[in-house]
Amino acid sequence: MQLEGFSLAKLPFCHFIFTIVIILCFVQVFSTSNETDRSALLAFKVGITEDPLGVLSSWNNTVNLCQWFGITCSHRHHNRVSALILDNQKLSGSISPHIGNLSFLMELWLANNNLHHEIPPQIGRLRRNPEEYIGCINLGGMVLLQNQLSGEVPPEIGSLVKLWVLHISENILTGSIPSSICNLSSLGTLALYGNYFGGSLPQALGQLTSLRTIAVEDNLFSGTVPHSLYNSSSLVNFDIGGNHIHGSLPTTIGFGLPNLIFFSIDDNKFVGSIPLWITNNATKLQVLQFGSNKLSGNVPSFESLRNLQNSRMGYNHLGSGGSSDLSFLCSLTNITSLTLLNIEENKLGGLFPGCVGNFSITIKTLGLGNNPFIGEIPKAIGNLVNLKALDIDEASISGAIPFEVGNLQNLTLLQLSNNNLSGVIPSSFQKLKNLMYLYLAGNNFHGHIPSPIHKCQNLMEFDLSSNNLIGSIFPSIKTLLNLDLSHNHLNGALPAEVGKMDHLVTLDISGNMFSGEIPSTLGDCNGLFILRMRDNQFQGSIPQSFRSLRSIEEFDLSNNSLSGEIPKFLEAFLFLEILNLSHNNFEGILPTEGVFENASATFIAGNNKICGGIPEFRLPKCISRHSKSKGEVRKLKLTLFIIFGLLGVVLLLISVTVYWLKKKKAKEPTSSSISDSWQNLSYGTLLRATDGFSSTNLIGIGSFGSVYRGTLQENGTNVAVKVFNLTRHGALKSFKAECEALKCIRHRNLLKVLTVCSGTDYVGNDFKALVYEFMVNGSLEEWLHPSPIPADVDRPSKNLSLIQRIKISIDIVFALDYLHNQCHSVVLHCDIKPSNVLLDAEMVGHVGDFGLAKIVLESTSYTNINMSSADLRGTIGYAAPEYGMGSGVSIEGDVYSYGILLLEMFTGISPTAEIFKENSNLHNFVEEALPERVLEITDPILVQEVERDAGQRRKSTVQDCLLMVYRIGIACSVGVPRERMSIADVEAQLRSNRDKLYAAGL
Repeated sequence: MQLEGFSLAKLPFCHFIFTIVIILCFVQVFSTSNETDRSALLAFKVGITEDPLGVLSSWNNTVNLCQWFGITCSHRHHNRVSALILDNQKLSGSISPHIGNLSFLMELWLANNNLHHEIPPQIGRLRRNPEEYIGCINLGGMVLLQNQLSGEVPPEIGSLVKLWVLHISENILTGSIPSSICNLSSLGTLALYGNYFGGSLPQALGQLTSLRTIAVEDNLFSGTVPHSLYNSSSLVNFDIGGNHIHGSLPTTIGFGLPNLIFFSIDDNKFVGSIPLWITNNATKLQVLQFGSNKLSGNVPSFESLRNLQNSRMGYNHLGSGGSSDLSFLCSLTNITSLTLLNIEENKLGGLFPGCVGNFSITIKTLGLGNNPFIGEIPKAIGNLVNLKALDIDEASISGAIPFEVGNLQNLTLLQLSNNNLSGVIPSSFQKLKNLMYLYLAGNNFHGHIPSPIHKCQNLMEFDLSSNNLIGSIFPSIKTLLNLDLSHNHLNGALPAEVGKMDHLVTLDISGNMFSGEIPSTLGDCNGLFILRMRDNQFQGSIPQSFRSLRSIEEFDLSNNSLSGEIPKFLEAFLFLEILNLSHNNFEGILPTEGVFENASATFIAGNNKICGGIPEFRLPKCISRHSKSKGEVRKLKLTLFIIFGLLGVVLLLISVTVYWLKKKKAKEPTSSSISDSWQNLSYGTLLRATDGFSSTNLIGIGSFGSVYRGTLQENGTNVAVKVFNLTRHGALKSFKAECEALKCIRHRNLLKVLTVCSGTDYVGNDFKALVYEFMVNGSLEEWLHPSPIPADVDRPSKNLSLIQRIKISIDIVFALDYLHNQCHSVVLHCDIKPSNVLLDAEMVGHVGDFGLAKIVLESTSYTNINMSSADLRGTIGYAAPEYGMGSGVSIEGDVYSYGILLLEMFTGISPTAEIFKENSNLHNFVEEALPERVLEITDPILVQEVERDAGQRRKSTVQDCLLMVYRIGIACSVGVPRERMSIADVEAQLRSNRDKLYAAGL
């Protein structure tokens, strides 16, 4: 055999064999076209059951395979598929086993979809068997995070010996990590967080010499950490937090982990002490977290960790109460990058070291509370000018608050409760313009509340309870949500200005010496949930203006000198759970409806001039002042009997019957009230209400469950039942988040929750559901993007008029303003989009689905200030761009989502529409069209309405209003959060827009 002038026979035998192998590989490659890949991809497409964005529409025989959406081909290998990238495309379905036939695949990215079922074991074929394809590459990257994949990881994955990224986090995968993963010698990233993996970590993981990241947090792993992992010189990120792993950290490991940057064992069961090698060897560490374990002993010096940014050691047993427990703090003074330090809830004693004031000015969060140390707050604390959260509650510190605390002008949280602090509250607090949460309860402060504190116009929670303060209340702070001044020595009249704090949710002034009448202006605080005024010296009657306090849940006026009648309007307070009017001078008839029907919730002892009420109160019967003598009554009855005879008896029976029916009807629950019978709805009740959760009653499917229409058999009320799919990772967290948010919010533009069902189904599985008012007109999504109506169905199309869209957009703004500015704590919805806006019979908008909601008080505390990589931050297209870069959720993030929603409402174009590719988006699309092409980008339905019904002047008004709406939407959805329009300005401009349309007769 000759090849261009030379003979194989002249080659050495080993060269001859090598040449033959190369020729066979060459022939194999060229004999296989990409038809195999085409067939495999079409089979993958068959497994996709939903493709709402239509991204797979290009996958057909009329388009070249390499031009299909999400496909990258390798020109080196004759246009064979080298990458399949379909992340963030809202695909539903399963991964076809035929994916194993994509022989040249290097990257597989299917993240953030709705894929379910198991990972097919055929994926192991992507190893490119060397017996068939000598010298060819293998699959390198597999990213399947944020889906609903279930089952176990197939052991065949260990065949992908060239795999360098395995990212299958945030699914519902179970089982243990297959030991075959330890064969992946090229593996650099192993990310499995947010699943249900159990068992122990494979002992051979430490033998993966290329492993840089192991992220297995938030699973069910147990056992101990393989010792070999502590000697891995390649590891950069090590996160095993949120599991059940036990044991202790090794005391010595040689020179391992020299490149470690991120180390977290948070929320496990570790015992023992913090070893010295962590602070001596891992000198590149930036994040060090071992909170919520059972670690004990002394905290070592951090002097070598010059790059440290974030350290959480709270909720352990560190320290012994000894004098040197806090000495390690001084080793942090030379770390110039430190932003967060949390050592709360330990046993750290000794003297509060003054060196804390020498920390780097980069520090933003400092949590030292719930430790038994003593001493005074150093004046040098005022040097930490970037500090946002300072928590030293429940320690044993004493002395006065340094005047220098006023230098901390970025402070949003100051928690100094339950110490031995004394002196006066420094007037320098007036400089804390960003302060939102101030807790000084349980100390020995005396003197007056400094009046300049009213300059803290962002203050939302203020707790001065259990001190020795005197004088009167300071001028009102309009932003306050919770004010607790109880158990002091405050006196004088309650000023009328208290009514200006109209966002108040809780007001507690119990245990003081306030006197005079209760100001009627307090009735302007109509968002009050809790009003406690007991143990004072108030006189006069309950103001009639209090009839507006319809959201109130606890109302305590006991131990005062109040008089007059108990207002009947209290009967109508549907949410009132505790009413305490005891030990006053009330008189007259005690009402019998509403809260007065419950003797265990209403307290009226010590009011000797009241009568009537339900029998449980054992009060005397009421006698009318104008009643006649018994003889006159008998004479009147006799006369009536003689005159009317039997007719009178009949009329009397009829009257009694009518009265009984009316009283029964008055006590029947209506669809708009929360009946006691609903408080404990069972699984069986909801099963019957929805016809066994029938698909015919299915009205929506979300990320964490399904929503069914139902009718409660007990009272015929139509409800919407949201059933959580607890097998979906994050569903339980979503249920808890929604319950936490909904228990403290109530507004006409928020979807009303009627009750919660938390129990088990008939086979013993956990069952959790929320029951809402049923919104007959469905979601805003259905009206903006209605499904096509079949030709044989006689049903009117869903179209929203211009004025309807304006009104609904204002309804949503009202809801957001309430959540951001009027709640007990600021609530961030985090998922504003059309499908989460429901419409009632009058087309009034109600914001719902609080499964991703965050309460600012929690998220800004030093324990939760950073969101983990697993946290959900909203829906693609509506989520603020900074969320994608790791920023925490914020009011500005909700404003961004609202801005996108507003643009969608009037253009009729979804932010995830196919027209938006590369750098294009809905914001840019609208911005580029203004002002000349306003009508061109507007929903054709609205344009037709204007052309059909409006004269020239009205058309001009409509066009001006549309222009204003678009500019509002653009201003809300700009890229820089601080430049976004405030909700208050949005509300004002939209209401002005609405009024202009009304004035024009539209």
